[in-house]
Amino acid sequence: MERLLTKIVKEYFNEMKVIEWKRVYGGDINESYYVRTKEQEYFVKCRPSPPPRFFTSEKIGLEQIRHTKSIPVPKIFHLYEDSSFGYLILEWIKGKETNDTEEKLGVLLANMHQATSNCFGFSHDTYIGLIPQQNQWDKTWLDYYRECRLIPQIKLALDKGFFTPSVRKKLYSLVDHLEKWVPAKPHAALLHGDLWSGNWIVGQSGTPYLIDPSILYGHHEFELAFTELFGGFSKTFYDAYKSVQPLSNNYEDRKPIYQLFYLLVHVNLFGESYIPSVERIVHRYV
Repeated sequence: MERLLTKIVKEYFNEMKVIEWKRVYGGDINESYYVRTKEQEYFVKCRPSPPPRFFTSEKIGLEQIRHTKSIPVPKIFHLYEDSSFGYLILEWIKGKETNDTEEKLGVLLANMHQATSNCFGFSHDTYIGLIPQQNQWDKTWLDYYRECRLIPQIKLALDKGFFTPSVRKKLYSLVDHLEKWVPAKPHAALLHGDLWSGNWIVGQSGTPYLIDPSILYGHHEFELAFTELFGGFSKTFYDAYKSVQPLSNNYEDRKPIYQLFYLLVHVNLFGESYIPSVERIVHRYV
């Protein structure tokens, strides 16, 4: 694993004196390192044979969030990728939570969701984990969510042999009647796209930062539904968020439909242990 960092040191840090470096852990997709020079601390993430534009996708997402001037993201120092090797060098973020960190996170995320587009989707393809996600611009959120989010994950799961014939039939029936729960044209908010508790960190003065986006313009309730799927967010966060960006009266009924996408992703990434959760949602609505 250290050979990757050695390569990066030669390519990027060759004119800087590296005082300290160490492997850091937290994600399971890339190798990650802390690097300190005389002038700066860095976070380095890298991998051999990255999927096409894997790190470029992350860079574009971080830049898109930064442009909203709503919630901080790490500064990007350098990107390199080819078919054999890729890495992204970011600002090292480190701090401690304060009493108002989660309140700040709720407010700042809601502020980010005020950045809008005339269409739904995004101009570049992205990844969620190592799964590629094809993007396009759609005039309705209903079409985008169906065609670019749910159907690709359903097809991938079926190709892997998951789900019984009866559940497969119900999945497609749910997709065919999605308009019962998913609005056609909510405001098209800029979304992080993969916002679980591990994809935000704390900087100086308890300031929250977003990391590892899978960016898109979509319904803001889609983002909130995922934050509730595996926990990790406090009531303080939700109260602060809703003080800026309220949720609709039928959010609770719609929420599992949005969580279905992320559960399908987990089936495709981690296997059949997530199948019962998918089936509960399918049986509830079909």
